[in-house]
Amino acid sequence: MKKFLEEFKKFALRGNVMDMAIGIIIGGAFTDIVKSLTTNFINPILKFCTGGTDWKFYPWSEVSGYISAFVGSVLNFILMAFILFCLMRFITKAMSIGRKKKDVPKTKKICPFCKNEIDIDATRCGFCTSELDGVVEDDE
Repeated sequence: MKKFLEEFKKFALRGNVMDMAIGIIIGGAFTDIVKSLTTNFINPILKFCTGGTDWKFYPWSEVSGYISAFVGSVLNFILMAFILFCLMRFITKAMSIGRKKKDVPKTKKICPFCKNEIDIDATRCGFCTSELDGVVEDDE
């Protein structure tokens, strides 16, 4: 059972699964923005253009209700995205606790003359053609 739970944790917290879950949640919040835009702005304009409604009969309170519904959807989307961003940052930091950093061998060095990045085994800079044989390099 312990191995099963460990495998499930590895699967659930894998990058692809988390990205897909966030995409679905953000997609749902964005769908609300599109619905609100269509219901509160596009449909009334289409009704007016096709003669279905006269603008004289729209009280200001109804128009401001349309605007506030749309702004509410946008704010909901922004809040949802911010919460998901903070959650992912927390999960990423929590997953990195206890992991050892891998020692990656250096493959590049900086030319002391022109400051371009060159191969670690180079004896001559490919950019400024300076000879690097007796030049002592500072570790970063």
